[in-house]
Amino acid sequence: MNYEQAWQFFSSPHNLNRITPDFFHVEITSHVPDEIYAGLMISYRMTVLGIPMSWLSEISHCDKPQRFVYHQSIGPFKFWSHEVSISECPEGIEVKDIVFYAMPFGWLGELLHNTLIGNKLQHIFNTRHDYLKDNWGILLPADKS
Repeated sequence: MNYEQAWQFFSSPHNLNRITPDFFHVEITSHVPDEIYAGLMISYRMTVLGIPMSWLSEISHCDKPQRFVYHQSIGPFKFWSHEVSISECPEGIEVKDIVFYAMPFGWLGELLHNTLIGNKLQHIFNTRHDYLKDNWGILLPADKS
């Protein structure tokens, strides 16, 4: 996979179900153009552990083909920001995910995070990591030990 192919794959929300575990299913409910851009709003319907929920995200930054950032505008978290950066390195392509989030509902949200949500989020990113490494040999920062 070359740099441009990596950008095309990662910047398309249509590939989310390919790189996430089965318990996390996403259906895009808005039009998504071929190229993302800052200000693009994307709506989803998700089923997480059998629970349906809506999510509206906004691409807040798009520096093609290096990185994009999206924020949750409407969804299950009090705050969610996810940056995806793509770079070339001697070993090929490197992808970095930087995620910041906060749980809603005060102490109850923290309890849910500690008992369920935190592990599920880690599983989502581990599945993404494994898919990329197994299918494309793409490096993620944890691979560099």
